[in-house]
Amino acid sequence: MTIRRLFPEPIDDVDLLEVYGAEPRSPHGDRPWVMLNMVSSADGASAVEGRAGGLGGPADQRVLSTLRLLADIVLVGAGTIRAEGYGPHRPSPAMRARRQAKGQTPAAAFAVPTSSLELDASAPLFTEAEPASRTVLFVPESVDAERRAAFDQVADVVVLGEATVDLGEVLAALGRRGAGVVLCEGGPILNGLLLAAGLIDELCVTISPMLVGGTAARIIHGTLAPPSPLRMRLACVLEAEGGFLFLRYVRRTPNPN
Repeated sequence: MTIRRLFPEPIDDVDLLEVYGAEPRSPHGDRPWVMLNMVSSADGASAVEGRAGGLGGPADQRVLSTLRLLADIVLVGAGTIRAEGYGPHRPSPAMRARRQAKGQTPAAAFAVPTSSLELDASAPLFTEAEPASRTVLFVPESVDAERRAAFDQVADVVVLGEATVDLGEVLAALGRRGAGVVLCEGGPILNGLLLAAGLIDELCVTISPMLVGGTAARIIHGTLAPPSPLRMRLACVLEAEGGFLFLRYVRRTPNPN
């Protein structure tokens, strides 16, 4: 499937790695660069019948695979893992070789901040992850000790905070683990908390040619908001067969966090 670039200069068939990997992504002090990747309907819905997968397509999956290649860690909320049925990252042999050539693990690990640990320890995300890409769980001290012990067998469990998990501390911990670039795949509430804390550096959004209506949340959702809107620079616009658009925005000013 051909993906065309519309902006900044039109190109009929692009190399996604060249497009998304062209600009440097530098960590901010003790925390990694944070990319946010989401899919939205044309009318702003983040899901169809509770799942984002219903909005995407083959080109969307190609972009997702490219962004995962560029990331050291994939950050995902527990609700999204339950809704979408997440499994471990399984890049192609060529992509694994590219990652290793850059000094990364062969596959990106997943990191999950969760205050309840309401996840299935027997799910493939935990049981089928490669040893070098073991899933990392960030939980507060209030999580049930027996439940935490069960996940100790299949994941790296990191305790942060007493009753809730602070995302700034999560990112700092990922930075200490060697992550320079973190890809966040939602969901909307996790995205909203990142935005409120000023922790988003880049937004990659797929616009799906669908009208969904209903009560589905926007791609960034929640009761908290940053002190002022975060101003972004449009870096790239791509188009794929079927009317899908891919927009890439980068934060205009350096993030002080």
